[in-house]
Amino acid sequence: MADKLKLYGKEFDSRLLVGTALYPSPAIMRESVAASGSEIITLSLRRQSPEQQQGKMIWDYIQESGCQLLPNTAGCKTPKEVIALAEMSREIFGTDWLKLEVIGDDYNLQPDPFGLIEAARELVQRGFKVLPYCTDDLVVCRKLLDVGCEVLMPWGSPIGTGRGLMNKYNLQTLRERLPDTPLIIDAGIGAPSQACEAMEMGFDAVLLNTAIAKAQNPVLMAESFKLAVQSGRAARNAGLMLKRQTASPSTPTLDMPFWQQSINAENGEKA
Repeated sequence: MADKLKLYGKEFDSRLLVGTALYPSPAIMRESVAASGSEIITLSLRRQSPEQQQGKMIWDYIQESGCQLLPNTAGCKTPKEVIALAEMSREIFGTDWLKLEVIGDDYNLQPDPFGLIEAARELVQRGFKVLPYCTDDLVVCRKLLDVGCEVLMPWGSPIGTGRGLMNKYNLQTLRERLPDTPLIIDAGIGAPSQACEAMEMGFDAVLLNTAIAKAQNPVLMAESFKLAVQSGRAARNAGLMLKRQTASPSTPTLDMPFWQQSINAENGEKA
């Protein structure tokens, strides 16, 4: 059966979302995105000026690829900045999809929960399909849902650190308490194994950039992440075994080994 990722009324086959920044060249970016199989691509309007030639090349590729563009408000620190950039983005790119970022701390790039909720409320009222980058705080996530967000993107760890899922308890709590909400791990994923783990935990997708763009071989790493996300999703659907405190033999012991039973049967003896 088809296992589609459903976001704001659209369906996607891939559960890996990728960014377009930090690559050695636009050509390597194109190859990497293609290798990832991603159908949703993020692009920062503030950090990637459309007037620059490199920015135009990236934008041309996104249009050619047919992928869903997800502009983001990276670098914004206030709701006012976010609103202005979002409206500019919608006018330039012709999409109301938006990855919402409101940064509250320059050291770890942690989202500002108050500014995030305020901006999300206003953007939803303006007709944007908002995918907010947030922490793993359950209360903040609920507030974002209350103002109209249909998708949440909690961090695994701070952006660009590659530390993976630092607070698994909080993340698991989000998954359990918000069972019907699409949850996408955004930020901090550094290895395919970490992406696979997120999918095994029940998250709906993974968004990343640096782990691919800064790899020694971005194209090969992109393919590795594609396979990891697919594997993690398949494992989740298959149903992972329950963890146990004590050992349990994988081959239960019976009264008599099976080969002895066969010998007895051949000799007409009673097992």
